[in-house]
Amino acid sequence: MDSADLVSPWRLADAHHGGEVARRRIGQLDDRVRAWVALLDDPSSGAGPLAGVPVGVKDIIDVAGLPTVCGSSTRAGAPPATTDAAIVRLLREAGAEIVGKTVTTEFACLDPGPTRNPHDLARTPGGSSSGSAAAVAAGMVPLALGSQTAGSVVRPASFCGVAGLAVTRGTLSTAGVQPLAPGLDTLGLLAATVEDLAVAYGALGGPEAEPATPRLFAWDGTEVADVSPAMREAHARAVDRARGRGAPIGTWDVDLRQAVTDHHTVMAAEAADVVPAVPGLGERLTAMLAEGRAVTPSALAGARERADATRAAALARLEDADAVVVPGALGVAPLATEGTGDPVLSRPWHLLGLPALAVPGARDAAGLPLGLALIGHPDREDALLSAGCWLESLLRS
Repeated sequence: MDSADLVSPWRLADAHHGGEVARRRIGQLDDRVRAWVALLDDPSSGAGPLAGVPVGVKDIIDVAGLPTVCGSSTRAGAPPATTDAAIVRLLREAGAEIVGKTVTTEFACLDPGPTRNPHDLARTPGGSSSGSAAAVAAGMVPLALGSQTAGSVVRPASFCGVAGLAVTRGTLSTAGVQPLAPGLDTLGLLAATVEDLAVAYGALGGPEAEPATPRLFAWDGTEVADVSPAMREAHARAVDRARGRGAPIGTWDVDLRQAVTDHHTVMAAEAADVVPAVPGLGERLTAMLAEGRAVTPSALAGARERADATRAAALARLEDADAVVVPGALGVAPLATEGTGDPVLSRPWHLLGLPALAVPGARDAAGLPLGLALIGHPDREDALLSAGCWLESLLRS
């Protein structure tokens, strides 16, 4: 079976009472994709809008009966969680069937796990919601939970060619979720399409969304990073097509360069406070924790103050649009030997506390996913999802 045979997104509407199908497909494919840490022996589902929909849960999120290992050898032998995280309880109340735990990078940071990209097994699925994105791309489950502290929903969704929503911080409770940087952490959902994300989020209390021609800003990311030619072309083509379909598009003019650095400062400092610096941690996480311990109180306060000012400017600008269309990553998924990819394009937006939506559909000349993304206003996630449904239809047409 080659990589093309591994890519088989599963739509939510076809997944009710699909737990047996999920477990069968995991058994067939996971020796190659390696998206799963553990499966529940006796999963159950109930009544509700997600009745019988199989769901994967990123392994920093507690599921009763399974240990929360956080992708780290330092948590080997951890006892099973005794209760579900709040988001898992919410899924069960909506009728979902929790299948098991998906692979995360170590403590949801930068050290890779074993998971591979279903589009090309030599490539990374991204981080840190690697197992969740790969499991959805391979059709093992139609819905999975992730989390984002920098770009950990948008980047793996972009690399794996699926839809991903990093919700506005505080919208979904993180009780029962291992923190990385508490002031930045937020939960996310991954599914085959934006439409499916909207349905799933609605079942959890999120807003309704219908495709509608959006008002957009465009930002190509080149002010903060070396975006690949293929991604620049995909972004420009999407903007041109959106304009041709009647979407008014302006240029994003809030400077985000300092926000990239400030996000790194805040994330490292907060992680150093909550992640134990014990022997056995991965090289990248160890280095970030050391950086965080070196951040002075005045440097951290300065980063947060600048973030507040930039957020105010961004929110004022977003009064004139439904979303900003941006590259979801620097390019296609890099080789697994090179790490999980750089979250630089997500850092400024995430520091500002804005919801982000990865929209699948674009590809490079070799057929690898080039995920675009939309950034929205935290008070108008309905407009963000509506814009995402519209853009996804445009990209797939």
